[in-house]
Amino acid sequence: MQERLLGVEQAARYLGIKPGTLYLWARIGFVPSVKMGRRLLFDIADLDAFIERKKRGAPMTDS
Repeated sequence: MQERLLGVEQAARYLGIKPGTLYLWARIGFVPSVKMGRRLLFDIADLDAFIERKKRGAPMTDS
């Protein structure tokens, strides 16, 4: 069974962006995240849904 939650480094790699960009996107609510203790985590299903929305909408940027 695949792990459902990814840490920042793993999730950034999954999306093909830098971890700093992912932190920013999570902070502004652009991509859903879960805070567990001090860790910021990302659900794979949420990341997949985010990717699907971006395929139909504006391109993802790594700024």
